[in-house]
Amino acid sequence: MISLAIETSCDETSAAVLNDDKVMSNIISSQLFHSRYGGVVPEVASREHLNKIIEITEEALEKASVNLSQIELVSTTSEPGLIGALLVGLNFGKSLAMSLDIPFVPVNHVQAHLYSNFLGDQKKQFPFLGLIVSGGHTLLILVEDFFNHKILGSTIDDAAGEAFDKVAKLLGLGYPGGPLIDQRARDGDKSFHKFPLANVKENEFDFSFSGIKTSVLYFLKKINFENYKSEKLINDICASFQNAVVQSLFDKTLSAAKKYQVKDVSISGGVSANKMLQSRFNSLIRQGYNIYFPKPGYSTDNAAMIGLIGYYKYRFSEDKEKYFLETLKHNAKAKLDYGIF
Repeated sequence: MISLAIETSCDETSAAVLNDDKVMSNIISSQLFHSRYGGVVPEVASREHLNKIIEITEEALEKASVNLSQIELVSTTSEPGLIGALLVGLNFGKSLAMSLDIPFVPVNHVQAHLYSNFLGDQKKQFPFLGLIVSGGHTLLILVEDFFNHKILGSTIDDAAGEAFDKVAKLLGLGYPGGPLIDQRARDGDKSFHKFPLANVKENEFDFSFSGIKTSVLYFLKKINFENYKSEKLINDICASFQNAVVQSLFDKTLSAAKKYQVKDVSISGGVSANKMLQSRFNSLIRQGYNIYFPKPGYSTDNAAMIGLIGYYKYRFSEDKEKYFLETLKHNAKAKLDYGIF
């Protein structure tokens, strides 16, 4: 089955073409200009999606050497994300599917990250433990089988990627903060300062990163950072901050793996590209764990992972008719299943 996937949940406009679960093309246009604002501006992001979506889709089709008439399925991110940005992709995908009279599958963006390590040659065994770490989400999930999930923990405030962005702003590094802090931390001393690790009493597998962000703010005031900042000081703070965040992610994930006796651990989302995070988790291989990270291009928001979930949802569905918009148009009671977890 040849499918087309669209991703517009935040500040990446992406289109991909897949043959079953094999990626034929995956085009991503990142809105880098948001860095001048220190974060994504929703209205501006939506307008840029409108400007780019046809061009990116055509490029994906051309790279895959596929004509629009060959597309048999359309998948689009439906949630979560910026409402205006999501509507651009949803309306585009639905209109395209209806015009071609082919099925349309809405896809949960977070679930797509969970399975993004299935793209390429990595084939995990069930059950596996999924750690999703991105700018908007931090989740720990036990995956028993396809679409059979149990959320063990999530962030009660800031996501890990959000904390990276906010601390980078405090240090004057720019946006997005994750890659910048990761780069600076490689030349820093992670033992320079011990930032606190949050312990959520209600659920041992929940995360909290708001406190460490505040701790960095107070530390900068205490040392009079603006008057004494230097390249070495910034590098050391980055290394210390990053070490605390990675330690929290690592400890809770390992604790869950031991409790549920799972040896396969999948880390995905934008923060999964962090070098310290990768090194810490890969150290578990010596203890008999199988550790998986997305292949380059699949860690940040991309349409290939959307297409993968769209294909799986359609393939495993016992009621494929519900994904045909023409059928839905004539059935007032029918509606697409947007439920994921």
